[in-house]
Amino acid sequence: MKKPRILVVEDDRIIARSLRMILEKFGHEVTALASTGQAAIHEAEETKPDLVLMDIVLDGEMDGIEAAQVICSHLDIPIIYLTAHADPAMRERAAVTRPFGYLSKPIMKDDLRRMIEQALSAARSETEEGRGEALKLL
Repeated sequence: MKKPRILVVEDDRIIARSLRMILEKFGHEVTALASTGQAAIHEAEETKPDLVLMDIVLDGEMDGIEAAQVICSHLDIPIIYLTAHADPAMRERAAVTRPFGYLSKPIMKDDLRRMIEQALSAARSETEEGRGEALKLL
């Protein structure tokens, strides 16, 4: 079975490296670590991950929500937001990207594992449904 490929977008280097170690222990492949919105878009385009873990507040001019909008519209990659700032206005802004969920910092390993499994499963189901619909059209 192919290892799920995950892009980690987090501007705190310690958290990013910790997430990489945890994800690798879970059996996932971390395609890259990005700390800005622009870097996230570039890495998503280059590595085509199965999932993006996206911090909402990032270094640089572009926040995680703006980067996720670009990634979702161009690449249709599922997003899970990581945030210490879970206010209602931010969640409303993020909702347009149809995230698979939100994880509040500090991130608990069990919550991370469960959310990733659910997001990857849902993404696979959507892909299979889309293929089924395409076959019906033929």
